[in-house]
Amino acid sequence: MFKTYLELGFDHILDINAYDHILFVMTLCVIYAVAQWRQILILVTAFTIGHSITLALSTLGIVNIPGRLIEYLIPVTIILTAIYNVYKIRAHNQKITLHYCLAAFFGLIHGLGFSNYLKALLGSEEDLVIPLLAFNIGVELGQLIIVAITIAITMLLVKVLNVKQKYWVWVVSGAAFLISIKLIMDL
Repeated sequence: MFKTYLELGFDHILDINAYDHILFVMTLCVIYAVAQWRQILILVTAFTIGHSITLALSTLGIVNIPGRLIEYLIPVTIILTAIYNVYKIRAHNQKITLHYCLAAFFGLIHGLGFSNYLKALLGSEEDLVIPLLAFNIGVELGQLIIVAITIAITMLLVKVLNVKQKYWVWVVSGAAFLISIKLIMDL
């Protein structure tokens, strides 16, 4: 059972049909370089803590938020992250602590989205702890792949092809912003 839910969590975050999660993680991490791995680790941990809390609370039936509201809020988190990125790139001296807090808060929203999917999969499972843990670990493993790919592409563009990182951040953030507006309009 553990392996099944681990794979389901992994597949869910990397599913191209659930690209909003991929888009969020990419947008969240694009402002970092490989040398900033500690900040990336803190950022991913903040997001993980946020979504783990609401994934557990919602899956266990302690918190119940309408799925339609969550589907609206997920693209809003992407839009706000994209705006933050553009602002962050323009204000070089700004402390990044706000980014960690936003990641944790937005993680709460994304965890509710993950839980809607997980609850649909669970059906009549009596033991929720093992599936919940396995699914969450699977999501984390998939998320780490998205982070690694984002940072690798950023490194390739900035270090090898000499693209200014701010332009790459603007491209990713702009695309994420526009895609998220479309997601909201399609609801």
